[in-house]
Amino acid sequence: MKIVSKQKLNKKLFSKKMEMIPTRDGYGEGLVELGEKNEKVVVLCCDLTESTRSQAFVEAFPERFVEVGIQEQNMAGLATGMAMSGYIPFIASYSVFSPGRNWDQVRISICYTNANVKIAGAHAGISVGPDGATHQALEDIALTRVLPNMTVIVPCDVHETRKATISAAETKGPMYVRFGRADSAVITAEKSPFEIGVANILAAGSDVTIIACGPLVYQALEAARELAKSHKIKAEVINNHTIKPIDTKTLVSSAKKTKAVVTVEEHQIHGGLGSAVAEVLSSYSPVPMRFVGMPDLFGESGEPEELLEKYGMTKEKIIASVSDVIKNK
Repeated sequence: MKIVSKQKLNKKLFSKKMEMIPTRDGYGEGLVELGEKNEKVVVLCCDLTESTRSQAFVEAFPERFVEVGIQEQNMAGLATGMAMSGYIPFIASYSVFSPGRNWDQVRISICYTNANVKIAGAHAGISVGPDGATHQALEDIALTRVLPNMTVIVPCDVHETRKATISAAETKGPMYVRFGRADSAVITAEKSPFEIGVANILAAGSDVTIIACGPLVYQALEAARELAKSHKIKAEVINNHTIKPIDTKTLVSSAKKTKAVVTVEEHQIHGGLGSAVAEVLSSYSPVPMRFVGMPDLFGESGEPEELLEKYGMTKEKIIASVSDVIKNK
């Protein structure tokens, strides 16, 4: 596997000392950094400041924080008013509640008015673990990317989450940033570049393209290493952190080269990253595709690793999908 990324990977990646940090920690770090630079940044939360990592901002800038209580719908409305008054509000809750429970308010109050509100969706994906199906957001990418004016970002690690949070404040309009609860591999270097709408090729390949988002980017890299070592297959790995606007140029260029694509996401296989990629490639470079993600099911309680394995979101499933799609080239 040939590492080619301009994004700069963590030097400890794949080593025994590999760092494991929840992506949600990057949100808290980004908020504090923003608070120090921009007094217009305000934060709202629904009684989940510790879980969403909003607590660091609360402690640093208590006068710019609003505890809304368990009222995600009202939080969206309050944030819209703040945005219309010149502030840059970040609203945080679990993804199943925001944008899940308050989707109507996100659609009309935030997106219809093109309000400059940033939605932070915590505890996304199956890796929430023991909290079970009711708290495992597996539909939120689909819910948000369909909305006009909305930007959708799924960072791969803690550093990328911090950069996405900072970039959100610097970008006008509604934005959804998705992050998780469980410890996950620190893939990128702390100072590596990040740009909304620009996918990053992490490993070069010519036989198949693996397009991933979120913490499962690590599983994609692991799969590529094993494919190169044991199967003599050269897989190109793309970290597609921005679901919308999607990087059409990079995806089409890679698909034209490899002529086979596998998408990987901790989300339903319908409506998420895989569907977004398929929409692009069907128009500009139709190739055989396979989709790794939640197979049209609700989750259940369990440890993160157990659930990822049960529902087929591991390197083994990626490798099997690669082998299958290459047969159809």
